[in-house]
Amino acid sequence: MNNHTPATHKPATRDAITLGLRQNLAQFMLLVAVNALVGGTLGQERTVLPLLAGQVFHLDLYTSALTYILAFGVAKAATNYFAGTLSDRYGRKPVLITGWLIALPVPLLLIFGPSWGWIVAANVILGISQGLTWSTTVVMKMDLVGPSRRGLAMGLNEAAGYLGVAATALATGYIAATYGLRPGPFLLGAAYIALGLGLSVFAVNETRGHARLEAANHVSAHSGAHGELSNREIFTLTSFRDKSLSSVSQAGMVNNLNDGLAWGLFPVLFAAAGLNIEKIGILAAVYPAVWGAGQLVTGALSDRYGRKRLIVGGMLIQAVALGMVALGQDFGIWLAAAVLLGAGTAMVYPTLLAAIGDVAHPVWRARSVGIYRLWRDGGFAVGALLAGILADAYGIPTAVAVVAVLTGASGILVAIRMRGTDHHPVG
Repeated sequence: MNNHTPATHKPATRDAITLGLRQNLAQFMLLVAVNALVGGTLGQERTVLPLLAGQVFHLDLYTSALTYILAFGVAKAATNYFAGTLSDRYGRKPVLITGWLIALPVPLLLIFGPSWGWIVAANVILGISQGLTWSTTVVMKMDLVGPSRRGLAMGLNEAAGYLGVAATALATGYIAATYGLRPGPFLLGAAYIALGLGLSVFAVNETRGHARLEAANHVSAHSGAHGELSNREIFTLTSFRDKSLSSVSQAGMVNNLNDGLAWGLFPVLFAAAGLNIEKIGILAAVYPAVWGAGQLVTGALSDRYGRKRLIVGGMLIQAVALGMVALGQDFGIWLAAAVLLGAGTAMVYPTLLAAIGDVAHPVWRARSVGIYRLWRDGGFAVGALLAGILADAYGIPTAVAVVAVLTGASGILVAIRMRGTDHHPVG
């Protein structure tokens, strides 16, 4: 294998491909930028949609208002599963482009939708798009960097995505306060989709060859028919049989259960306490901002100190933060809780993905990532249902408190069950 990577054209042969962050820096940073746009496409909804549900469509029950998160979560979770299979079969780039194309009608539905059913439909489409685009950028970065800097790579990927969510949540809060809930905030989302599609078509290169190179080198060192596993076997390993993969999958689900709760109910809770839309926008942005920026550090820390301790610690910190939200009464307490919730999530989010990359063999890693993300983003749907039902019956603070307990229990389960995973593939 040559010791250099051509910088000006797509590698034509396996011999021209080199693994590593530094060797593939230009493409890696381009994918970071693309994922920031993916996050921004989701962020256009974070501040505005919970307010739109009550103020424009007059939905009183929390369960009804949270239907858009349920729809998004189910659609994204299912699409995550297929994204891995499709990217193994057809290549990463076609799946990425398809995801952006699917997103094109979303801003129009959000702007012009005359009933709540249109908003729910927009979120089904957005979930499908996010499942394809975000999953594929994750896999492509894993392909490029190889095994040695996987935590750092996932930290950069998720930081870009959630800083995009945060910046857009903040921006749309100010746009909505100045120009109204529609159409202004969603025009920003339309611009993100156009730019993301253009970059994916004209600048992003295929990375499947990098995964094949890593698999070839790995197979030479570790015997076994890893490439012959069926989709069913990979699903069973990731979901149940392997202690590390299954621990990661359940923690990912609970983490996104938290995020669904924060997305759907926090703005309603803050508005009921008398906060204005600018302060709600700040709170909606701080949590993903700390989450996003923190991952620039936590992903690399997991490379050095191991995945397990960051996952356990992060889940327990999130539980404390949710308890603060449930008990809080004013902007200051909620701001501190948002910072803490973001920090705990930052410890967990890239580390879970890196752990999947450690354990799953390169030949079936994309499918294992897809299955993990199926469970993880299924948490949006579970969170929307659970939080909505509990909030309708007992109020938002009680719903948040119950989720806090579940989050703490998830961290304890990881502490008991998960092995140290760093660079020890299943075999």
